Amino acid sequence: MSPPASHRRRSRLLSWPLVFVAILAFHSLAVYLFTRGFLLTRTELDLHSSRDDRPPQGDVSAGCTSWPPPAVDRLVIVVLDALRFDFVAPSTFFPEKHPWMDKLQVLQKLAASEKTSARIFKALADPPTTSLQRLKALTTGGLPTFIDVGNSFGAPAIVEDNIMHQKLEQYNKILEGVIHTLRSLSKPGGTHENTLLLVMGDHGQTLNGDHGGGTAEEVETSLFAWSPKAPPDAVLSVLDHSSCNVDLHGEELCISTMQQLDFAATISALLGIPFPFGSIGRVNPELYALSTGTWVNQTMGTDACTSQNDLEAWMRRYAEVLCVNCWQVKRYIDQYSAASVIGFPSEDLQYITNLYSRAQANWSASLRFTCSSETGSQEKLKEGKGSVLLQQIDAYTDFLQNFAKLARSAWTEFDLWSMAIGLLLMILSVIIQAYTLVKLNTICQPSDQKSASSIIIRKLVFAFALVAIRAASFLSNSYILAEGRVANFLLATSCITSVWHSMVKGKFSVENLVFLLLNIFARFGIEIGMSKQLPAPAITKDHSVSTICKIFGANSCNILLEILPIISLAFVAYIILKCLSHAICQSFLKYFVWCGTIVSYVSIAFHWASETALFSHAGIVQEFGRSLAPRFVYAIGGLSLAISVLYRIFSTSDHLKMNKRITILAVVMLCSWSPTILVLLGKQGPFVALICMTGAWCIIKLQQKCQRESGLSVADPVSVIQWSFLAVCLFYLTGHWCTFDGLRYGAAFIGFDHFHIIRQGLLLSIDTFGVSHILPILSLPFIAMVWYNTTSKDDGLKDVILNNVTQVFLMYGLVTAITATMTIICVTIQRRHLMVWGLFAPKYVFDVIGLLLTDLLICLASLYYN
Repeated sequence: MSPPASHRRRSRLLSWPLVFVAILAFHSLAVYLFTRGFLLTRTELDLHSSRDDRPPQGDVSAGCTSWPPPAVDRLVIVVLDALRFDFVAPSTFFPEKHPWMDKLQVLQKLAASEKTSARIFKALADPPTTSLQRLKALTTGGLPTFIDVGNSFGAPAIVEDNIMHQKLEQYNKILEGVIHTLRSLSKPGGTHENTLLLVMGDHGQTLNGDHGGGTAEEVETSLFAWSPKAPPDAVLSVLDHSSCNVDLHGEELCISTMQQLDFAATISALLGIPFPFGSIGRVNPELYALSTGTWVNQTMGTDACTSQNDLEAWMRRYAEVLCVNCWQVKRYIDQYSAASVIGFPSEDLQYITNLYSRAQANWSASLRFTCSSETGSQEKLKEGKGSVLLQQIDAYTDFLQNFAKLARSAWTEFDLWSMAIGLLLMILSVIIQAYTLVKLNTICQPSDQKSASSIIIRKLVFAFALVAIRAASFLSNSYILAEGRVANFLLATSCITSVWHSMVKGKFSVENLVFLLLNIFARFGIEIGMSKQLPAPAITKDHSVSTICKIFGANSCNILLEILPIISLAFVAYIILKCLSHAICQSFLKYFVWCGTIVSYVSIAFHWASETALFSHAGIVQEFGRSLAPRFVYAIGGLSLAISVLYRIFSTSDHLKMNKRITILAVVMLCSWSPTILVLLGKQGPFVALICMTGAWCIIKLQQKCQRESGLSVADPVSVIQWSFLAVCLFYLTGHWCTFDGLRYGAAFIGFDHFHIIRQGLLLSIDTFGVSHILPILSLPFIAMVWYNTTSKDDGLKDVILNNVTQVFLMYGLVTAITATMTIICVTIQRRHLMVWGLFAPKYVFDVIGLLLTDLLICLASLYYN
């Protein structure tokens, strides 16, 4: 005897959430394995250099058997965060002058007037250019890794005069005081007689104030070096003169370039301390030469030559320093190769070893030649000495630069086995999900609708062809940068196809036209969002809305920008309250959600009004609007969420039709989330909400007509794909990017002034994934149950609706899984690409987090709605 239908349905309802949990666990394992192989940091050796370290006898020649002697008594280092190169270099070195240039005049004047003792360097940092990684790299002399993501905060570009141009003039006065103090104490016998001043940045920044990536603005920072006591004029022979120009006062000024990788080794050589064990940089010749102490006619060995001029003596000393520098790097290479699982490629390692051996073999011959007492003209002898020393310096430099290049290209140790297993698990999960979806579609299709199965197959092929096109575009870094435009194009393609199909049948609908117009507005919004100008309250010349402002005037435009968001918010609130009136029938739940929604939207409007000049003279009211109003929104949203869950658990809704029950649950859930997401999005929120609601209405209406015409009782895959593409468009429309400087960090502090990692992390996550994951997934049941708005309580129809909900969740999860799998394939292929850490790796991180979040939300939603 077969079990009752209610028992079978209850069994299925319990099994599908378990399936979604299994998918989440499967994806988590795959992502963990691939991430473990792809984002491995380099092996950090727990070894330290000490004063007693000596190269083994015979490994190096007698000229470099100990650490370099100190060249300075003191170093004064001033580090300025995010010091762009054009903050320090004169504006005459750039094609266009900006307001922030020429503010640090004291450094420019010293570099122009004291050419032998002061120098401006363009210091090149290695990405990622976050503060933690850069400071770590500066002190250790190693290369940064991708895992240590620091805090790069997004902000709009400011082109007018502001406190930054002024947080620079203050620096100029401080530096003037520091230089004056050092100069006054640099006389013979003074405290700073042999001191070197360094003013430097850890990295640069974009015009928006962002940093963390690998653009020229972010990796180019400044380093200024000044010695109160000038070295001999022979230093000019060492300094680079290829980049010279006149400053604002007509004085010639030259700028050198150095790698930040060389900083730790150079500082160690100047102070006469052991080089950091993991340092792979080279002692920079120009920075080293600016110290007077390096020009003292003494060498590290006991067999120093006596007949040397200043330049020859310095070159010999520098060659000896490089000798120790190379030995230290070679020692690190040997230890790293022995300790690391993979190490460096054997052929590259052999090439580097040969370079080192040749350089050390030549050193002994160089020593013999430079100290030779052979007869001959003094001029030829001096010329020969200089040539030999230059060749030796070039040999050491060649070894160090080649190894630095090798480390940059092959430092990340990709664990290919872990990556391969993770990728195979992802591919297997996609196959299983696709098979489950097809099987469920076959089971759910009634026997009298088997003839219509060819229609759903064609729709499946077309829908997932669009998904495959989008996923394949991730192979190109240009298409990743234009992902929002690609998603909008594919969404428009699906809409145009629907229009063509309806026109062939002679049944053109207004929803198709509205959806097409919506795509145009969405594309316009994506262009604004991707311009990185969206959060600015003022309109810049690069902003897409500036054209409209030119028509109506700047004042009128600013007034509109203040008023329109509040008017749009009122319109959104009206639509939501109207939906609440029709959707919810229970008195307590209806009035609670109604009152909570009204209070939330009034609080949002009051919060935005407090940011204008309206309450500028009412400090208490303004403070309430800025801080407490958003907190009311968060609290009401959390309480509504708890009420919706309790209602789902304890309510007796058996008397309701299935579609009515799901509608109530969905509306309450969306009303719980939407105010918080709106306040985090800022004044763009109401416009985004209108686009979202209009797009959802079009998709639902079009699917309803499709179901009525075809008689299909399964979910329409094209509607699900459109829902997914619309979510992607909303992500980019709201100003987000798949990079770490594309996060809207300011949203995490709406309502709060102080940082708390859990609280601000939660708000940042809601802002980032609110319109692209949370709202779209929680509203998916609208697609599944809209056709059955006149059904009865028949158990068969309940099963069809619940099966449709399951189908929609499976289909949406499959779309996300395919996208994430293709992203994994792309980063595997492009793992040696120049932009792997600046673009492909952040894209991977965002996509796998989005995949796991999608799986988690689907698990929770399947429990909630079933």
